[in-house]
Amino acid sequence: MKYTILLILMVSQMMAAVIKAPILTVDNDKALATIEIDHIDVGVSGFVVHHITPEHSSILKKATVMAYDKAKKIATIKMSEFNALRNNSLPYGKWKPEIGDTVELAFGYSRGLLIAPDEEIYHKISKSTHIQWVHPDLFAALLSFAGHPTPLQEDFASFANTTSVGLLFIYLDKKVYTVDIRSFRILNITDTPLEVKKEQRPFYTRITKIDANLWGKGSDEMESYALYYYKLLVQKNRKNKALYRIVKSHKELADLVAKFKIGK
Repeated sequence: MKYTILLILMVSQMMAAVIKAPILTVDNDKALATIEIDHIDVGVSGFVVHHITPEHSSILKKATVMAYDKAKKIATIKMSEFNALRNNSLPYGKWKPEIGDTVELAFGYSRGLLIAPDEEIYHKISKSTHIQWVHPDLFAALLSFAGHPTPLQEDFASFANTTSVGLLFIYLDKKVYTVDIRSFRILNITDTPLEVKKEQRPFYTRITKIDANLWGKGSDEMESYALYYYKLLVQKNRKNKALYRIVKSHKELADLVAKFKIGK
């Protein structure tokens, strides 16, 4: 029960309204900007918004927190191309981010996708929080359309754009990893001691078959639920010390230890 309560508290903190702050400094050549904020986790994603008029605005870039100085309360933002709403039939502005534009973070954090290895674990975790869950059946349908029975990181990002989901939850070895679904950075790891009774791959879904492409990434059937999702997490969290300790404690994950960039 105490682990369920911890998960509820953690999710409740993340379900706050979208965080907004004006840009203090910007370097468009390096695609970096800074904002002042009381607290933010590295990896939280969002957008850079330019206000054309008080009633009209335009999203210029994707934004991801890449560093946070607790003493100065300054977050460094990495900017990248925003193409989620691209429509070649419509005109678009050519503005560049500038001082005074707004960075909006934690968009969609009230909505989540849960990846679990079986139905019982899925229902126990999803019923323990007040987050608005988007059913994994929808994600499985997207994967079938893409021909990916093994989900790629870009599949999660595409799903986020389609459904406005901000958080991804992955159950692995009695822990729940809370991940920003766009940056794939780990925001929280919560102990959740549940037993897997009948593992389903690539995750619990009521869709019985996900169509596969003839070749290419994601076209092969997933061989190991745990190993695959650990690999996905390590790719974007190579400096995460908590994940490093967890991976290092599992002999079957020995090959992943060398992927980390943990200083002495």
